[in-house]
Amino acid sequence: MAMKKNKQSKITRKEAIKKFGKYAAMTAIGTFIILNPKKSAASSPPGDPWDW
Repeated sequence: MAMKKNKQSKITRKEAIKKFGKYAAMTAIGTFIILNPKKSAASSPPGDPWDW
């Protein structure tokens, strides 16, 4: 079985960097939203976590 090369599936280096940049930006925004320290502190219970 020979694999056919699809010319449309190849992208340039510039396009690849552009796509990766968008992915990295969205990942950073999502991570910031999930790990936002102000919201995390507001939702955590007060007190010492090591105080059993």
